[in-house]
Amino acid sequence: MLKSTLVLIAAMATLMQAETTPPASTHAKPSTSASIPHAAQLRSMIARLAPTRLDVNIRTLSAGDKQALAKLIEASRLINDIFMQQLWSGNRAELAKLEKDSSALGRERLRYFWINKSPWSDLDGHTAFIPGVPAKKLPGANFYPPDMTKEEFESWATALPKEQREQAEGFFTVVRRDGSKKLTLVPYSQEYRADLERASSLLKQAAALTGNASLKNFLKTRAAAFLSNDYYESDLAWMDLDAPLDITIGPYETYNDELFGYKAAYEAYVNIRDEQETAKLASFSQHLQDIENNLPEDPQYRNGKLGALSPIRVVNEVFAAGDGAHGVQTAAYNLPNDDRVIQQKGSKRVMLKNVQEAKFRTILVPTAAEVLAPADRQYVDFESFFTHILAHELTHGLGPHQISIQGRATNPRQELKELYSAIEEAKADVTGLFALQFLMDQSSPSVPHGAAAERKLYTTFLASSFRTLRFGLKEAHAKGMAVQFNYLLDKGGFRVDPDGTFSVDFDKIKSAVRDLDHDLLTLEAHGDYEGARKMLNSLGVIRPEVQRALDRLSHIPIDIEPIFVTADEVAPPAAGEPGAEPAALRR
Repeated sequence: MLKSTLVLIAAMATLMQAETTPPASTHAKPSTSASIPHAAQLRSMIARLAPTRLDVNIRTLSAGDKQALAKLIEASRLINDIFMQQLWSGNRAELAKLEKDSSALGRERLRYFWINKSPWSDLDGHTAFIPGVPAKKLPGANFYPPDMTKEEFESWATALPKEQREQAEGFFTVVRRDGSKKLTLVPYSQEYRADLERASSLLKQAAALTGNASLKNFLKTRAAAFLSNDYYESDLAWMDLDAPLDITIGPYETYNDELFGYKAAYEAYVNIRDEQETAKLASFSQHLQDIENNLPEDPQYRNGKLGALSPIRVVNEVFAAGDGAHGVQTAAYNLPNDDRVIQQKGSKRVMLKNVQEAKFRTILVPTAAEVLAPADRQYVDFESFFTHILAHELTHGLGPHQISIQGRATNPRQELKELYSAIEEAKADVTGLFALQFLMDQSSPSVPHGAAAERKLYTTFLASSFRTLRFGLKEAHAKGMAVQFNYLLDKGGFRVDPDGTFSVDFDKIKSAVRDLDHDLLTLEAHGDYEGARKMLNSLGVIRPEVQRALDRLSHIPIDIEPIFVTADEVAPPAAGEPGAEPAALRR
């Protein structure tokens, strides 16, 4: 990278890291030309994402499933269109304008826009890289009116009847202003009707083509949910999905609602199941209740009866869209987020193996060579990386989910609001470490055990911490990782060596992990907004010794940029197809 580019990126990152809470209003000043990167700088920013071909073997699919696969890819491209509308009301117009700009600068802007699905750089605190747009992504995205304050919403929502308030604070509505400028609710099925009708039709066509009963049932019920706005039945059907062709499509994660963390963004993952790896990991689910019963928290907060055994699917990603395909790429996910479904069926963990392998090979191995003590680099291995990601996803389902605050039934997501995502990601990381150590101590056949296995687990986690911190502190996983990293440093579990590298103190790491897990689980059990805010403000920062290590990583990609070669072969995008990658970018 050019030195000037590194200075620009560092400055943008510093501004981003200084922020700890979103503003009270969703207003944002427009970006100015002085703050906008030029073509060479954009090329350097894009180079932080390593192009990675996702070429997946689909030969084992039945003839019907191969035909269904094409329909699912077409439906998933529409999710890109919906997601861009959810991020910003001006996204469609901005994309159309960029597609007409044939200059060198215009081409770089178009490519980076498509990577981010917006004019804001995810890796730089959602700051604008195109002039004339808001300088930063609006905290409420396009889920709320741009002039609405948090106080206005809360005053309005609390005055609504119970059912309407649940919808206002629920996943599947947007908030708009009516003719008299008062706040009103619009269901997703109405707001995104045109795209959802097309996607619903494609899911029905795919359902008719597949011979797998569980896939057929999910596609039919999800097609109906797109039009009814009721996702409960189709979430249950998704939990029962057991098919070689694995699909996740719909509104799920709430990271982009930085005002409250209420509103779900649309995403899609079209995957092929890895039967051998799925079978190997299936035994993990059998230990969840035992782990829950031993969590380092007050026993009164433990769930004595978890939902049904949580299925684990190891897959290879063919295509991703919407919230599943912008900025940093998802390596695994744990869904659904509806607590009613979790109570009844548990939740499903999907491991994107080809994505994880690419991240490990391209990013984690060279990162470890820079940040770890030389003697420790040999202990970084893919199995530990892969297993901890699995444990992270599994332990999202552990700990407090239904809580009581002064006799009021609620949940941590509702109480912690916009702070929940970072706290929950930290909780899943550290509870994942606790869970793996618990299984090691029990000599469980599900995991390797012994001193060598422990050294690999914690050393790989330490190296991977730097990989996550590079996502930027506006991203929930990175914010949560900063909390963990600083806490473990303060407790002595991690240490800074004289040469500026980092290592694990194996005499202190286990107790430090246990203490941190206790604190995070207790915050969620109490619905402690102020405690969460205090923790994020004090620990969710990049300290100088960590920043110096991060500065040494500038030559290493931060993440991957997937190239969906199999998807484009199976279902070539048509000219002008909504949500399809712009023709000028196709490789």
